[in-house]
Amino acid sequence: MPELPEVETIRTGLESLLAGREVTNIRCHRSNLRYALPDLSGLIGNVLTGVRRRAKYLLFEFEQGEQTLVWHLGMTGQFHVLPQGTGVGAHEHVRFDLSDGQSLRYRDARRFGYAGLVDSAALNRHIWFAHLGPEPLSDAFNREHLAAFCAGRKAPIKNIIMDASVVVGVGNIYASESLFRAGIHPARAAGRIASARLGLLVGTVKAVLAEAIEAGGSTISDFVHADGKPGYFAHQFQVYGRRDQPCYRCGAAIKRMTQAGRSTFYCGGCQH
Repeated sequence: MPELPEVETIRTGLESLLAGREVTNIRCHRSNLRYALPDLSGLIGNVLTGVRRRAKYLLFEFEQGEQTLVWHLGMTGQFHVLPQGTGVGAHEHVRFDLSDGQSLRYRDARRFGYAGLVDSAALNRHIWFAHLGPEPLSDAFNREHLAAFCAGRKAPIKNIIMDASVVVGVGNIYASESLFRAGIHPARAAGRIASARLGLLVGTVKAVLAEAIEAGGSTISDFVHADGKPGYFAHQFQVYGRRDQPCYRCGAAIKRMTQAGRSTFYCGGCQH
């Protein structure tokens, strides 16, 4: 599943290609993805003004802004902007024709993505958003915030920072990388980590995500940009996917364990 840096990279790519374009036609090649698709016909004739992101959701905003088109990519969802004369591609489910002769295509091999039209004024109260914690790159995600959620908790710290009610968008890959940089063992009980170390972890989460966005995300499975190009942060992984390879810091073999059904990679020599 694309993580926050991938979704942010897609967002910036789409906004540069779509902002100011009018939707001239919409074609749905199927009626449902993970859930039933909403009636999108009301967007015809409306002008796209921008694309925002909340957690891993893409928010398409329009000139007549009573509703926001919310889209989650699921595991294999991809957006492409192509000339309108381009034929229907494999696993293409929705097409938005635009006033500049281009079309926005949504493809999804496994169809785990989903979309909805949400009242813009009540967006933060919608069931998809009401439970979400702060954005990780915002000032609201800080040492005090994380410490409040960790106090007295026996849950592993990796589980805490991957909890969207604590902070959004810190997925499996970036949780492993951030904990390595902070020198914190992923299985350490959250309530046993000193406030200063939690502050360090907040800083490494922000740094890792910012670097991943700068590099264009990580090429894992089906992630590609709006223009079809892959992301490159995978070349910078310190621990993720490097089981039994030497740690770049201390030379010890990188280890792998399973936490909450997900693979965790860490260095037993550097992380305590």
